[in-house]
Amino acid sequence: MGSACSRNRGQVVHEDQLYSVKFSKSGSFKWLLHTLSRSSSDVLRKAQGPGPGRRPSLVELCVARVREDISRYSDFSMLPRDLSQQIFNELVRCSYINEELLGAFRDCALQDICLDEYPGVKDAWMEVIASQGQSLLSVDISCSDVTDSGLNLLKDCSNMQSLACNYCDRISEHGLKTVSGLSNLTSLSLKKCAAVTAEGAKAFAKLVNLVNLDLERCPKIHGGLVHLKGLRKLETLNMRYCNGIT
Repeated sequence: MGSACSRNRGQVVHEDQLYSVKFSKSGSFKWLLHTLSRSSSDVLRKAQGPGPGRRPSLVELCVARVREDISRYSDFSMLPRDLSQQIFNELVRCSYINEELLGAFRDCALQDICLDEYPGVKDAWMEVIASQGQSLLSVDISCSDVTDSGLNLLKDCSNMQSLACNYCDRISEHGLKTVSGLSNLTSLSLKKCAAVTAEGAKAFAKLVNLVNLDLERCPKIHGGLVHLKGLRKLETLNMRYCNGIT
């Protein structure tokens, strides 16, 4: 839940990279050392993982320390993006993220936010998600209570490449107008989304970079397929269980 679509994007920090320019943000390296200075043997054991004899990297130790003592942290924006991304992914994987803790990731320049089937996701969460701005590349809020208002907050995240709003019953065709402005999207998934109607499908016409479009269980799109004719990069179109479409 949540962690399935996390991506490395080739930016995972390894121990021998910790002295690089990636840690140029003020105080970030000091933060790492301070975090490790409080690490216990229990944290070390948990960070080692299942591999016998494997020594965890400095970053893995820091992530484990944060997870064990999360109440002490209220702002991760001072950290390099790759480190804050790994901390976020781990907290989602362990189901530690809630609305209050999510606020600690405001303006962290995260690239991937995968909260599919994660409990409690709503419009208030979208403010923090949208604060990632131009850095944000992938968002999955499937099965959430996000509404048109929450989705609209993503309008300035114009570098987004992937968006999934599967089974989002509270997003309407009006909310898809926001999606139409995200012209860099290459992947869009809207399984069983009430927003996908003949009218709502007009939003797809402007998504000229779409490669993958998932409209499974969206039978109300009948009459809206004409808006897909200009999507020349489209390679995959899933319309399973869209009964009655001709």
